[in-house]
Amino acid sequence: MVDSRLSARALDALLGLWRTREPAYEALADAIRLLCLDNRIAPRTALPAERELAVRLGVSRTTVAAAYRSLRASGHIESIRGSGSITRPLGRRDLGRVTGDEQSIDLQQASPAAWPGLAAVYADAAADAPSIVARAGYDVLGRRGLREAIAQRYTARGLPTDPTQIMVTNGAQSAISLLASLLVARGDRVLLETPTYPHAAEAFARQGARLVGVPVTVGAGWDLERAEHAILRSRPSALYLMPDFHNPTGESMSVEARARIADLARSVGALVIVDETTAELGVDRVISPVPFAASAGDDGVLTLGSLGKTVWGGVRIGWLRADVDMIRRLTAARPTSDLGTPEFEQAVAERLMPAMPEILAQRSEMFRASRDVAVRVLRREVPEWDIPDVAGGVALWVGLGAPRSSALTLAARRRGLLLSAGPRFSVGGGHERHIRVPFTAPAPVLERAAGLLVAAWRDVADARFETGEAAPLDAVV
Repeated sequence: MVDSRLSARALDALLGLWRTREPAYEALADAIRLLCLDNRIAPRTALPAERELAVRLGVSRTTVAAAYRSLRASGHIESIRGSGSITRPLGRRDLGRVTGDEQSIDLQQASPAAWPGLAAVYADAAADAPSIVARAGYDVLGRRGLREAIAQRYTARGLPTDPTQIMVTNGAQSAISLLASLLVARGDRVLLETPTYPHAAEAFARQGARLVGVPVTVGAGWDLERAEHAILRSRPSALYLMPDFHNPTGESMSVEARARIADLARSVGALVIVDETTAELGVDRVISPVPFAASAGDDGVLTLGSLGKTVWGGVRIGWLRADVDMIRRLTAARPTSDLGTPEFEQAVAERLMPAMPEILAQRSEMFRASRDVAVRVLRREVPEWDIPDVAGGVALWVGLGAPRSSALTLAARRRGLLLSAGPRFSVGGGHERHIRVPFTAPAPVLERAAGLLVAAWRDVADARFETGEAAPLDAVV
């Protein structure tokens, strides 16, 4: 059964800069495997015909045929008479084969386990269940007490905020999707950093936006010259930025850069969407930076945050801070996607707000230990890699020195380590020379993960895997 069909043009857009190694057919096959593993190509999707894809990619039909043959051998696609090459549902072995009794290590989401005190907060909220269930159960704008607590934290960080400027959402992704649906029309340009948070890029692209990337590099940060050129030339309707402990590079934007980018955005009438989900995750020390809107001007700036990276991904609480008129527009637009945020989750979040200093201190200590062990192992075992020094955030943006990120990601999966390849974070293709290594897991897990990554790199460097012919079939999943 075929659920959907993918055109050659659409697959070309998803593939980005896929031809990073030889043979070309195996590079193409690996790129399609990663799209399947990331669920960017859904199961039971018909891939383009060989001739059609070959013309689109500018390669021979033999190359595409060999890539499809490799995908059939590894179980990622099957041939169905009358339908062509169809992607298959992924089984357990597709998610990473593990030797012995070890379990897979999943570092794709860069989210820590729950803060140790969270269970007690849930219990306290449950004890107040009679008053919670007496309410409607959800609220489009958000619980008053929680909005007051969020506003107070912004004010304490140097950005005076009234509760009427806050909307509570179902996590940060819900906030991003809501903004994309309200602010972006088909054909509009949206400027994002590259690398960037991939689900934000997907939310804007889903609305038909044309994405414009501005580079952020480890050590150098934001390329302001490129940013100025891109903003003035493309005249985007919105900018999406992560100026504090940027995910995945860990960079933080200077005060001067914030002011310059904000001024440029205002000059073309673009709104600035600031993602602060990692802003308070200082690793060397606990930090609550002055918000972008305070240092660069509040006009035209929308700020979003969440508890996903600080408390737990299972606490689906996020929020938007904007002027009152924008909050009214968001309130009117929201019911088309969801009717509000559950009361119980909001009651939990409201109790968590006073504990944020304690939560951030625990996260800082945990992330520091994990970062340090990952840096130590990788620098010792793979000295040719560029391992950055980061003061906060959730990950290391590791420079590989060669365009082998996709191949390394697949090799790591064979050993039971699940990572996302560099191109997953790109806008317009690229980043095959980098891989994101989150340090949100406990230090012992990160030490084992680093060891698996080193072993996977040696697999990739082994000439036996260059052609894809001598490797066992499960080595190319």
